[in-house]
Amino acid sequence: MVKICCIGAGYVGGPTMAVIALKCPSIEVAVVDISVSRIAAWNGDQLPIYEPGLDEVVKQCRGNNLFFSTDIEKHVFEADIIFVSVNTPTKTRGLGAGKAADLTYWESAARMIADVSKSNKIVVEKSTVPVKTAEAIEKILTHNSRGIKYQILSNPEFLAEGTAIQDLFNPDRVLIGGRETPEGQKAIQALKDVYAQWVPEDRIISTNLWSAELSKLAANAFLAQRISSVNAMSALCEATGADVSQVSHAVGKDTRIGPKFLQASVGFGGSCFQKDILNLVYICECNGLPEVANYWKQVIKINDYQKNRFVNRLVSSMFNTVSGKKIAILGFAFKKDTGDTRETPAIDVCKGLLGDKARLSIYDPQVTEDQIQRDLSLNKFDWDHPVHLQPMSPSAVKQVSVVWDAYEATKDAHGICILTEWDEFKTLDYQRIFDNMQKPAFVFDGRNVVNVDKLREIGFIVYSIGKPLDPWLQDMPAVA
Repeated sequence: MVKICCIGAGYVGGPTMAVIALKCPSIEVAVVDISVSRIAAWNGDQLPIYEPGLDEVVKQCRGNNLFFSTDIEKHVFEADIIFVSVNTPTKTRGLGAGKAADLTYWESAARMIADVSKSNKIVVEKSTVPVKTAEAIEKILTHNSRGIKYQILSNPEFLAEGTAIQDLFNPDRVLIGGRETPEGQKAIQALKDVYAQWVPEDRIISTNLWSAELSKLAANAFLAQRISSVNAMSALCEATGADVSQVSHAVGKDTRIGPKFLQASVGFGGSCFQKDILNLVYICECNGLPEVANYWKQVIKINDYQKNRFVNRLVSSMFNTVSGKKIAILGFAFKKDTGDTRETPAIDVCKGLLGDKARLSIYDPQVTEDQIQRDLSLNKFDWDHPVHLQPMSPSAVKQVSVVWDAYEATKDAHGICILTEWDEFKTLDYQRIFDNMQKPAFVFDGRNVVNVDKLREIGFIVYSIGKPLDPWLQDMPAVA
């Protein structure tokens, strides 16, 4: 029986291994992590991450051929194939701070594999890593090999949160990068054989190591670039009276461009886009390509600009101050159908409003109060580092309340910000909400989910990203 061990039980490792276990009943899959609480959650009724369909998959396989454990060394020792899916946070200090990936966890995983292994292993990079990480890992393993042979593969994930299980069941492509040696090709084939149990052969692509590593960064950079492009257009639409939804619909009809990732919003979030682009920038700079680095930097700059523009529009609309005013925040996750808040635009919007002394009442159907309070108290990039190193700031907490109902959040509020496109926000009783708000009542729709005309009929003053401006807003500056 082939044995697979995955080091790291997070958003990538957990779902990926659960689906491999489901689709390959003859393979024993163990997911290991140093976090006792995380492993306990994977073994319990309330999984540590929310992802549609994940529950059913885990419950079907757990205890049969899918195991979650903190006994890392035992499972690494027994495994034929080891997936490494540990964190690669952005460095917060030292060389490359604010851009480069921190490979501390990766290196310690590699050293531990070398320490406990007594048989040949295939080691698979599953985390998003900088180009040439495989080479570094290879060096650690071969210099500590004691006669054991290791093959390093890069198998980047292309999952979208909220649809991760569907993406795993029916992937666009599975990418496997390895050495162009007989042993490297044999290792690629071994991993291909796993995926081929449910993925059509023509969707499994093999490349060299560096191409696989770079393809992941490139894919995320291209997607983020599309969002920044349409968000840049949204600012122009507001200035000219065009409607960004109509513009993106017309542009997306061009088959060379297509409609995906052309929805204007308050900005992109998630654990990958910003981190991967900063990583790309750093690699370009290290390779003497400043023009290329600056090109990709601009994608991040537009994203930051969009969030600032949203806050500025909100404050200037409300008589240039939100001090002491209650603002309802609907949605905190970075997108619908996930509880993930990493790099969510809601953090920057909330911090901008808190800086102006607003009182926030936050509702998100999947994000806990603890998570929200932690996110609002962290410095940039700290979210990706261990929880025990993260501070809790009591001052922000006083200005923030977290509630479990949109009507409670909006009661007596001066304004509403919609920051996640949860379906339920489209069907709320806005008349009831309007009746219970301070007047004038404002809606700032950062996801273009509401029917603007209907809300204006009710009496709201509405700002919707990239849409023709409400008469109230037309003479007000977009940027303070």
